[in-house]
Amino acid sequence: MSIAQQLGTKHLLGIKDLSAADIQLIFETADSFKEVINRPIKKVPSLRDITIVNLFFEDSTRTRISFELAEKRLSADVLNFSASSSSVKKGETLLDTVNNILAMKVDMVVMRHPAAGAPHFLARHINASIINAGDGTHEHPTQALLDAYSIREKTGDLQGKKVAIFGDILHSRVALSNIFCLKKLGAEVTVCGPPTLIPRHIQELGVQVSYDLRKTLLWCDVANILRIQMERQDIRYFPSLREYALHFGINKTLLDSLDRPIIIMHPGPINRGVEITSDVADSEHSIILQQVENGVAIRMAVLYLLAAQLPQA
Repeated sequence: MSIAQQLGTKHLLGIKDLSAADIQLIFETADSFKEVINRPIKKVPSLRDITIVNLFFEDSTRTRISFELAEKRLSADVLNFSASSSSVKKGETLLDTVNNILAMKVDMVVMRHPAAGAPHFLARHINASIINAGDGTHEHPTQALLDAYSIREKTGDLQGKKVAIFGDILHSRVALSNIFCLKKLGAEVTVCGPPTLIPRHIQELGVQVSYDLRKTLLWCDVANILRIQMERQDIRYFPSLREYALHFGINKTLLDSLDRPIIIMHPGPINRGVEITSDVADSEHSIILQQVENGVAIRMAVLYLLAAQLPQA
């Protein structure tokens, strides 16, 4: 592959930092890589001699595996770092940890951290290219890119599409990144959930707010359903999971009562029977598995485009 354009940023810290042109470039590059990962020989030498460290200070399965697979498909040298088995447990600072890793001549850092802004802090202090794989309740840019890419693949374009994001908006970095991405691409966005799980002043981001599940489902073309993030909740935001499922859970009976089919999405992991039932998650209208496949192509595209700006690339 050859690059006719370059991203307008050295790092991927958040969707907020990308232009609509940057996002379209990532999508077009992902189109090419999707062809690669669906052919018998799935590997290309694009990032040969590039060393990437996956720096995860928070537990992750899907995102870490997706990034690692993307890196290996591009022939990069990959290092995996887990805070639970590192010197961080002994009191080492974040900057010391990363500087020690960079002393091993690492070119790119994929980072997940429970503190909002941690990737931005690193980007100000080290020369490697930083990719934010999720920081606190702030942003998760590659998830938003793969979500928007999946909608584009299904519908052809996002301009004017009505996308509803359901669930725990308050604690979700996915929701914030999705809002930024969808708005940049011309979609209309509504967030829907219990009042206690909708951030105050979120309308200032140009979205509508709804507390009516059925009304919102009737409005939207796409339903992106988020899980309840119990691990981030320090107080009780609703009476019980059963109560939540009763009022905001999406089931097949409810979808069948609508006047038209809608696209069903979920970033995972799914709490089956809480925010979504199995017959919805596994239905013909669900593109959840396509999101997983597209995640690898999008992350390959991001890594490839950022690596092109490295001195040795």
